[in-house]
Amino acid sequence: MSVETERLRSLVATELNRARDRTVLLTEAVDEEDLIRQHSPLMSPLVWDLAHVGNQEELWLVRDVGGREPVRHDIDELYDAFKHPRRDRPQLPLLGPAEARRYVATVRDKVLDVLDHSRLDGTPLVEHGFAFGMIVQHEQQHDETMLATHQLRAGAPVLQAPPPPGAAVPVGGEVLIPGGAFTMGTSTEPWALDNERPAHRVDVATFFMDRAPVTNGQYAAFLDAGGYDDPRWWSPAGWRHRQTAGLSAPQHWQRDGDEWAYTRFGRISRIIPDEPVVHVCFYEAEAYAAWAGKRLPTEAEWEKAARFDPATGRSRRFPWGDEPPTADHANLGQRHLRPAAAGAYPAGASPSGVHQLVGDVWEWTSSDFLGYPGFVAFPYSEYSEVFFGPEYKVLRGGSFGTDAAACRGTFRNWDYPIRRQIFSGFRCARDA
Repeated sequence: MSVETERLRSLVATELNRARDRTVLLTEAVDEEDLIRQHSPLMSPLVWDLAHVGNQEELWLVRDVGGREPVRHDIDELYDAFKHPRRDRPQLPLLGPAEARRYVATVRDKVLDVLDHSRLDGTPLVEHGFAFGMIVQHEQQHDETMLATHQLRAGAPVLQAPPPPGAAVPVGGEVLIPGGAFTMGTSTEPWALDNERPAHRVDVATFFMDRAPVTNGQYAAFLDAGGYDDPRWWSPAGWRHRQTAGLSAPQHWQRDGDEWAYTRFGRISRIIPDEPVVHVCFYEAEAYAAWAGKRLPTEAEWEKAARFDPATGRSRRFPWGDEPPTADHANLGQRHLRPAAAGAYPAGASPSGVHQLVGDVWEWTSSDFLGYPGFVAFPYSEYSEVFFGPEYKVLRGGSFGTDAAACRGTFRNWDYPIRRQIFSGFRCARDA
């Protein structure tokens, strides 16, 4: 076995264990009653997420990669996300907390044995450990979903984390991103998912991009100016949703005298003006941008601002370069339980001087979720292809709840434009 294969095997094991440590933290922070309760019809019970990550791990790594006998073939349908909407999952005969924990532990033991005996090459599914990396990302994505469930949970706080750093440099205004072609997407990132592929050239016209995400203070000015009551700033679909849903402020905001307060994981505090606004839907972001005389960036504009290096003409893996993110680059991985102040991560800025493009908040773009030219579904169409179309809008960049394993300059997230239980914010752009 080559040194490179052993190094990859060690990396995979580390990432699998790191994801599982986070899953354990999120599921053991609450009692069994909270674990089986549905805290919002938009979310699964936490115990469903727990068994689901184990079931996906079994399907892909134990059965497909390892060729082993099923651990629990009788539960596949229960944990098929396409067969049961989230609102219906509490009525299913789900595994209880103790049984779910035993199941995922058994699956993991078998997966580590499969890893020990896998060559990690030979077919696209295992080349460079892809299937293992896909499962790592899947679990980390569900960990972020479980973190969002914790935010919706009522009751005493159960999660703890230190506060994020404050602003290290002043960041405001906008930067000019010169027009021209750049390479969007990737054909070389070993664990990139199918919707990030293939790399292709995209020509983007010159535009201005905000240097930082829109902050609480900036968004509060929109609120105080009556932005939610003025249909001029809203698209027809956005205004209909604002009225139907009764939107009056970002989710989890409430008045505290003349100020605004925010509920974060069971704790109420005044909003921090220089932190990026979070828990806004696409329509709210679109309305703010119109009020500010700007617009939301397209997905291609966002990626060019994040990845293109004008000095070399190439696209980087991350805004700061090709090396993986550290605590100096970005607010990722649930290290903190809220966005960091604008200007908190100068080491993570892009060559164009755009800050915090990775971490803190998912950023809405104006683009529909579609496949790139030459897209090929892999390893199954249900990961991306079934979601392509105008019903979903693309979000980029990751949030404070996104793990580094599931976030890079090419990574694409998507959701309905009405969703705001996710850790979503935005920044603005405008034509040059």
